[in-house]
Amino acid sequence: KLLQLCKFKELEVYKVYKDAGISAKDMEHRPQFQEMLKDMKEGKINYIVAYKLDRITRSVRDLEELISVLEQYNCFLLCDRDDVNTSTANGRFFVRMLTVLSQLEIEIVSERTKFGMVGAIKSGHLPGVKPLGYKNDSTRRTIIDPATAPIIKRVFDLYLQGKTYLQIATIFNNENKKKKENK
Repeated sequence: KLLQLCKFKELEVYKVYKDAGISAKDMEHRPQFQEMLKDMKEGKINYIVAYKLDRITRSVRDLEELISVLEQYNCFLLCDRDDVNTSTANGRFFVRMLTVLSQLEIEIVSERTKFGMVGAIKSGHLPGVKPLGYKNDSTRRTIIDPATAPIIKRVFDLYLQGKTYLQIATIFNNENKKKKENK
């Protein structure tokens, strides 16, 4: 779709940059994105074409930095789905508004997730794999597992005796080897 857009706009495609599976929450940890910026600074590209603005960044701070760099190197951003074009003042304003909304969405989802996790924990539901010494009961509440709780108690007792993590692990590994040898 983007290649068709470039053809329609009569833009020559220098390279396709794709950070598959990497979040657009920041620009710093995206190798292809960084390579694209490098190519822009070297004058190899003068348009960045993306499907949507939130595929470029969801950070207001990163967007401001990006727009500044784009202006400095006489490069423009086109986003097909959001009808973004930073070559005009209105386009730059619109891009900023879309990014503010994207960042708001991220923050709301984060707040809801944290709120849900806190609520689940308060009601006795630990998300994810249960730590050794705990299990789910029939109502999916987290309870002490009588079968493995003694192991945890012993780990704490050994620690309180001054044993290091490595010494405790060695004790358990040696005991496990002896059990296997006796079988």
